[in-house]
Amino acid sequence: MAIDYGVRRTGIAVTDSLKLIANGLTTVETRGLMDFLKTYVEKEDVELIVVGLPRQTNGRESDNLPRVRSFVGQLRKSLPGMPVEWWDERYTSVMARRAMLESGIGKKARQNKALVDEISACIILQGYMEGLRR
Repeated sequence: MAIDYGVRRTGIAVTDSLKLIANGLTTVETRGLMDFLKTYVEKEDVELIVVGLPRQTNGRESDNLPRVRSFVGQLRKSLPGMPVEWWDERYTSVMARRAMLESGIGKKARQNKALVDEISACIILQGYMEGLRR
């Protein structure tokens, strides 16, 4: 599972059982994220959670990084046996918008920030899985 954590919304992606392809699961309001994750992990087989590491293009910490670190701390307390990994999320929103444009999705759908967050989570998870294969 991958998480693209945001102040208001969080995109979530999962992979198929063979761990080949990341798929968008949903976007949830961040204030309800922990409850969603606890429920999901109870029902589904989740081996690992990958959290997007927000950095600026120059590699420095983004304004959102302290919030994400706090969330990861809460996540580790709430799901103590669940491994949590970081993955660089720079450019994922740009890549998500480009993927939407290239797929032919209409302009109105491309403005859907929740969809961008979900696709960004897919990009994070796909990148993580490809990194493992290298």
